[in-house]
Amino acid sequence: MTDNSHESVPSRQRRRYPGISSRAYEHPADRSALVALRRLTGFDTVFKALSGLLPERSLRLLFLSDSVRVSDAQFAHLNDMLRDACYILDLEKVPPMYVNQDPRPNAMCIGLDEPIIVVTTGLVELLDEEEMRAVVGHEVGHALSGHAVYRTILLFLTNLALKVAWIPLGNVAVMAIVTALREWFRKSELSADRAGLLVGQDLKASMRGLMKIAGGNHLHEMNVDAFLAQADEYEKGGDLRDSVLKILNVLPRSHPFTTVRAAELKKWSETRDYQRIVDGHYPRRDEDQDTSVTDSFRESAAHYADTVRTSKDPLMKLVGDIAGGAGDLGGKLRDKFTGAAGGNGGGASRKGATATDATDGQEGTWRRPDPEEGSGPES
Repeated sequence: MTDNSHESVPSRQRRRYPGISSRAYEHPADRSALVALRRLTGFDTVFKALSGLLPERSLRLLFLSDSVRVSDAQFAHLNDMLRDACYILDLEKVPPMYVNQDPRPNAMCIGLDEPIIVVTTGLVELLDEEEMRAVVGHEVGHALSGHAVYRTILLFLTNLALKVAWIPLGNVAVMAIVTALREWFRKSELSADRAGLLVGQDLKASMRGLMKIAGGNHLHEMNVDAFLAQADEYEKGGDLRDSVLKILNVLPRSHPFTTVRAAELKKWSETRDYQRIVDGHYPRRDEDQDTSVTDSFRESAAHYADTVRTSKDPLMKLVGDIAGGAGDLGGKLRDKFTGAAGGNGGGASRKGATATDATDGQEGTWRRPDPEEGSGPES
């Protein structure tokens, strides 16, 4: 049986990012949505007022009464990681953190007035110290980005949708909001993965953690390169039928698929944007008020245009062909869906689909895929 205790690792000096803004690591789509919301005068106040029925007090009392609060006296190693993560990302107020008995590996950052972090025993027992450090950094990244409020709303609405499913049209209205929030939620997970890397400062540990989330505590049976190759195979897809199935599979999920997250994090770690942060050149929090909503949306649009241009997914390639003016669209669609070879279904040149370079890259999410996605707490 593998010993997964939190063995000591050599201490090392980690970089600190004084005054860092969450804009430094946020995915373009995540950032543009949050900037727009934050720029609306009084939005948070109104949002919280409308959310007065949310059982936040109940949640806090529940964790306080039926979980273990991390401190110097309980789970001291997690407490050290939490304070270290807040120090590195310069988060002044350390959020309370709880360990909840649950064999499923999971973590979440929720709360309206103040964020709280919850990790399950399944996650604590699964990950080693450096892998867990990335997870704690991931959740602190959520707290710094202000994600906790919107994630709590999603948790509440998901449960509400289940309760009003019997009401004609009632569930439709709720699920429309839930679907939109889930799309943002998936992007927020990719943002927080980046925060976890900035805190842990060990890409290999981040990769190992994601592999364990996918395949359990069997690292001797797994390989990072092979795991990333799965992401490449998934993106290439096959034909348009596979592309449609991918969309249908991801819609009910609040988290990106694990292999995709690993590939996106590795890609971001190789960008100039990441290196600039490491070198100390990053947006500061005191500059957030000067952030342009227009520039943020433009960067997000540029990112998606670049994603379409470089994607290996059959549907994205087709979109690129259309943008490039490829002819015989009807024939191309027919051949793609029927799997016919040759003719006009072949690869037409993709021209004209260029875009200004934007930040590359796209989770706690730190959780095993749940067949009943959306019915329980989200990390």
